[in-house]
Amino acid sequence: MKILYLETSSKNCSVAISDNDKLLCVCEEVSDNYKQSESLHTFVEWALEGAGISMKEIQAVSLGKGPGSYTGLRIGASSAKGFCYGLKIPLVAINSLETMIEPFLNQNYEYIIPLIDARRMEVYTAVYDGNTGKELSPTEAKVLDETSFEEFKDKKVLFVGDGAKKAQEIIQLPNADFNDTIYPSAQYLVKKTLEKIENKEFEDIAYFEPFYLKDFHGVKKKESPDSI
Repeated sequence: MKILYLETSSKNCSVAISDNDKLLCVCEEVSDNYKQSESLHTFVEWALEGAGISMKEIQAVSLGKGPGSYTGLRIGASSAKGFCYGLKIPLVAINSLETMIEPFLNQNYEYIIPLIDARRMEVYTAVYDGNTGKELSPTEAKVLDETSFEEFKDKKVLFVGDGAKKAQEIIQLPNADFNDTIYPSAQYLVKKTLEKIENKEFEDIAYFEPFYLKDFHGVKKKESPDSI
């Protein structure tokens, strides 16, 4: 089964293709300017070319559903739904935080805690078992302070994601490691996606919405004196 994976929740615009659990191609780029709108469909074309297949051969689409960038998630979701509608194939959605822990499982950490920067001192986070990857506390928006995660002060913990840098600056956990270079990536959607396909856990394409976690607050335009 050939599957297309899209992950657009962060600064990393990421596309991958697999044949069952065999990863055929990954195409991704981290950009501070959030280039999903410019790059996503180009990356899909490049990934298909790299995998040596055509779009018509794709049998399912898997999407990193968030939390993360509102605009990035919206772009990824609309593209995924468009592909599924056009090809009449199922849509699978995976929590983007889960893709961040996959590379670090079974590396002697009791807990892995992804942190996605949500501006100011806020992060999107959840707690996972460092061996099994099981979610131990649900995804939430959390404001960091000196007492954050103090329940893990005697545990071996790994914090990953672009929110780990500001966490390291304020929380005091002697046994914690921090990796702020990790972003959600399409290549780590494979395992969870295959589990959901096996269990027939598909999204309703017509009603699917990304996991925004928080309401979008746009920048309010200043009114000119003439319009008052």
